[in-house]
Amino acid sequence: MKHIIGILLTVFTLGAFAQKQKQETPVVQFTGIVHNADSAKIIVPYVSIANVSSHKQVSPTNYKGYFSFVAHERDTIKFTCVGYSPEIVVIPANVTSKSYTLQVMLKPRIINLPMFRVFPWATTEEFTKDFLSMKIADDELEIARKNLNLSSILSLERTLPRDGTESNAQDMTNSIINSHSITNPLLNPFAWGALIRQISDGDKSRANDN
Repeated sequence: MKHIIGILLTVFTLGAFAQKQKQETPVVQFTGIVHNADSAKIIVPYVSIANVSSHKQVSPTNYKGYFSFVAHERDTIKFTCVGYSPEIVVIPANVTSKSYTLQVMLKPRIINLPMFRVFPWATTEEFTKDFLSMKIADDELEIARKNLNLSSILSLERTLPRDGTESNAQDMTNSIINSHSITNPLLNPFAWGALIRQISDGDKSRANDN
C-alpha cells in the first residue's frame, strides 16, 4: 500500500512540475503556409497540424494552406496530409516579438501498390467460352463496306427525302426522257400514209363538187 501511495505521489509531483514548467514557457503565435517541397508554387491545403507537446491541440490549415495558432516555445508541431510525408517542426526558444512565422515544406510521398488483377470469370473454361462467343465490333473498313452496299443505298434512297439539288436533277432527267419519247411525225411512215390519204380524199371531194 505504501508503494502505491509513493508511486501516485511521484506521478502527481511530476505532472504538477511539468504543468508548471509548461505554464512558465513563453507563448508564441505560430503562423505560416504549407507548400509542396517539389514546387514551392504549389500550396497544400487542409493539412492536419498537431501539437505533440500538447496532445489536445489539433488544428488544420485552410484551403490556401494558411495556419495561425498559439503555441509555446520548444513545442513540437507535426504536419500530416494524405499523399505527403509527415513533417516535424520545433518552435525555437527566445522568439522575438512573440511571433514565429515559417514556410512549411511537405514532401510528396509516392506509394507503389502491388498489381491487382480482376477476373470476372470463375474458371478458365468460362473465359474461353465467353471469348469465343464474343461479337467483335466492326472496324471502319467494314462499316464503309456496309454503307456502300447496293441494298443499303437503295434502302436509304427509299427512306431519306431528296434535297433541292436531287429534286432538280430528277426533274431534268424526267424532262429529257419525256422529250425523247416524242417521235418526229416526218419520220413515221404511217403518218405519211395518213397524209396521202387525206390529200387523196380532198381531191376526190373537190372533183365531185365540180
